[in-house]
Amino acid sequence: MKLCFPVTRDLGLDSRVSSHFGSAPAFVLVDTASNDARTLSNTRVEHEHGACRPLDGLAGEEIDAVVVGGIGPGALEKLRGAGIAFLRAGAPTVRGCLDGIAKGEAPLFADREACASHGHEHGGLPVLR
Repeated sequence: MKLCFPVTRDLGLDSRVSSHFGSAPAFVLVDTASNDARTLSNTRVEHEHGACRPLDGLAGEEIDAVVVGGIGPGALEKLRGAGIAFLRAGAPTVRGCLDGIAKGEAPLFADREACASHGHEHGGLPVLR
């Protein structure tokens, strides 16, 4: 499975998962079959609220799921429309999330958990810093 983790800063697997997809400066991409990991800069980090074009930010990378602390409803809808699933980040780092996923501890991200406002409220999800 090819996973995408929006992160606050590139520290490889020790990167902290961002609390918001669209404003994450980078994505750590992990292929769970090969254990390969690499970082991709978010080319769309600067955008007007509600004008997120998340597929552009991923630069054509094919991914199966995003592991995220928070995401706006527009980006959620656009990525889901492209067949991408969402898992809720259950740990502050990519490595911690991968450990949880390996143990089956990564619930699907529900639509109601999408950010509710420009203030980026996360429907009760912990804000990962």
